Amino acid sequence: MRTRRSVRRPAPALAALLLAAALALTGCSAGDDASGGSNSAADRGADHKGVSGEAAPGGTGSGAKATAPPKLAASHIIRTASLTVQVKDVPKALDQARTGVENAGGYVGNETTTRDAEGHERTRVVLRVPVEKYDEVLAELEGSGKLLDRSAKAEDVTDQVVDVESRITTQRASVARIRELMDRATKLSDVVTLEGELSTRQADLESLLARQKSLKDRTSLATITLSLSETPVQKAAEDDDPGFVDAFAGGWSAFVTMLRWLAVAFGAVLPFAAVAALIVLLWLRVVRPRLPRRPAPAPSATALGPLPTARPAPEAAQPPAPGERD
Repeated sequence: MRTRRSVRRPAPALAALLLAAALALTGCSAGDDASGGSNSAADRGADHKGVSGEAAPGGTGSGAKATAPPKLAASHIIRTASLTVQVKDVPKALDQARTGVENAGGYVGNETTTRDAEGHERTRVVLRVPVEKYDEVLAELEGSGKLLDRSAKAEDVTDQVVDVESRITTQRASVARIRELMDRATKLSDVVTLEGELSTRQADLESLLARQKSLKDRTSLATITLSLSETPVQKAAEDDDPGFVDAFAGGWSAFVTMLRWLAVAFGAVLPFAAVAALIVLLWLRVVRPRLPRRPAPAPSATALGPLPTARPAPEAAQPPAPGERD
């Protein structure tokens, strides 16, 4: 019995010890959770503050920086268009087109005016307008009459513009280096060599500058070719199956064409034939009679004397007539 009591006594003490350890662990975990919760809340506040600072442009929060959007490279596009418009009065429509282009800040280029057999005028004019007013002027020209034909083209030359600008910068630096070397040169041969090199590079630089100017002009001003006509454009008739009359007309046309070409060929050969005939006539009438005649060849001789000439064979005797036999 004593042994059992000695065994049972430590049980309450062990239970109390375990309970104290559990309480201690519970308090530590609660403290950790509280501190962790406060830290996470602080972190969330900081994150929220940083996000709001970045999202709001010009924010004054600590650590918040507004990022500017990247700048897009300017595009260089050559715009060209061609219009064919039927109007009632060509001079009046042309004056309106000139006025509209000049008001837009452009100018009128080449102009060609023709008049057909019936007295109708046709005008073709090249207009240069700023790119900003290109669409506006194009719409105004289309509405000046009945639009018969329209074509537009846009060519992107940004790469060419950038390449030319880069080459110009490099070429200018090269020319500057050559000039510095010329200032330091002391020998006449070096000065002559550097002058030749400077002239070559200066010519290349001027060529690049001219190309840059041309690209700038073509990209800053759009080109519109306007054709004004008082008569409509005649459409080709639909082709039907050919008949006898069509075949005869085609054959007659081919025959006339052949005669025409033969006449052209004869006219081309006639001067040469006339000159050749004149030369032959002069040869026969003037030159040939005056040429010395060659003497007859002498009979060939041998050591025994000249060879006898051949005698003609005697003619055979004809038989007498029947009355002459007596």
